Amino acid sequence: MSILTNVDLARIGTLVRDACSPASLLDDGSLLLGTSGNVTTTWAPFDYTPKTARLVICGITPGRTQAVNALTAFGETLKAGAGQEEALRTAKLTGSFSGGMRNNIVRMLDFLTLHHAFGVSSCADLFTSQHEFVHMTSALRYPVFVRGENYNGTPAMLGTPMLRGMVEEILAEEARLLPDALWLPLGPKPTEALAHLVRRGDLKAEKVLEGMPHPSGANGERIAYFLGEKMRADLSAKTVPGPIDAARERLRRQISRLLPGLAA
Repeated sequence: MSILTNVDLARIGTLVRDACSPASLLDDGSLLLGTSGNVTTTWAPFDYTPKTARLVICGITPGRTQAVNALTAFGETLKAGAGQEEALRTAKLTGSFSGGMRNNIVRMLDFLTLHHAFGVSSCADLFTSQHEFVHMTSALRYPVFVRGENYNGTPAMLGTPMLRGMVEEILAEEARLLPDALWLPLGPKPTEALAHLVRRGDLKAEKVLEGMPHPSGANGERIAYFLGEKMRADLSAKTVPGPIDAARERLRRQISRLLPGLAA
């Protein structure tokens, strides 16, 4: 059965608006969408997709902190009298990438000259004044937990029927909705999900910007090398430069081919 069968936004909106603590809704089963063994999927307000998006940034799945922040914003916006669509939009912006991770995404996208394609001085604008040009999503749109902890890729996304269904139904629909957008997967698991959609014909391979280092703070050395801020001779043993060099050059060539169409 589809996860979306359990998404009753009218019921959920009332529940979240009236809740004393949005965090408690994640724990008491009120927002539960599905269970498979020790894997659970819970609703959080990440449904909004701007149809004007030209860049899609795809993580693995929202974590608990993201979910709580988004639920809080969703409830507060509804309490202020806004409609459901506006509340979903506000929640999505609140719960999406922020802080150091956002800064690293911007630095790498600007390094690859994507800001020129979008007609902005920096891709930082995509997170503020030009936010309708970017869609921040996840391979698994709704938060997934394993034994109550944030899902990290185990069990395998495409090997778990409930999770595979989310990719093939929800993520695939987003891909079909935004056929001209560029897709930036953050890490190997989102990359696997997008490759699956390419094989299915839901997404064009040339639209996937594969290979950029994950923007987490723990990945600082790989990011610095990707950006040319750290020399090969100065890398620690844990950083293998070859794949980063190959990805950087592949992305540059790919974006160079795409730029005329993106800027049109």
